[in-house]
Amino acid sequence: MALREIVKDNNEFLSKKSRPVEKIDGRIKQLVDDMKETLIKADGVGLAAPQVGVLKRIFVVDINVDKSDIREFINPEIIKKKGKNDKYLEGCLSFPGRSFKIVRPEKVTVRAQNLSGEWFVFEAEDFIARALMHENDHLDGITIPQIGKEVFE
Repeated sequence: MALREIVKDNNEFLSKKSRPVEKIDGRIKQLVDDMKETLIKADGVGLAAPQVGVLKRIFVVDINVDKSDIREFINPEIIKKKGKNDKYLEGCLSFPGRSFKIVRPEKVTVRAQNLSGEWFVFEAEDFIARALMHENDHLDGITIPQIGKEVFE
C-alpha cells in the first residue's frame, strides 16, 4: 500500500468525468488499497479516485466514521434517493479548511461492485448517505464549491 497525493483546490482535473472500471485486476485492487490508506492518513470519511488523480468510477467510504469499516464502491450507481437533509456542513479533502451548506437526500441506495467484481446494494441515511452522494459527485466531475454555499465560521 502507498499513500496517494490528494488533488486539491480548483484543479481542473476534478471537473472531469470518470470512466467505468472494465476489469477489476491487480492495479485496481492496489488503487483501492492505496485510497483506503490515504483516507485513513487524511482522517476523512470518503475519497474518490479522481481525488488521487485517477479518472475511474471508484470511491471508498468509512461507513462507521471510525476507520473500522472502509468499503469500496466500484462502478457505483445511485438507484434511489429519498427526503432532504441540510443539517450538516460539508467539507472535502480536496478543499481543505472550507465548509459548504448543501442539501442532499436523507436516504440513498447505491448499487456497486466490490473488489471481487460482485454487485451489491447498499442503503444509507443521514451522514453516510451524504458521504456517498458527495463521493459519487466526484466521479461525475462535480465538486462542493459548484453546488453548495460556502460558510465562513
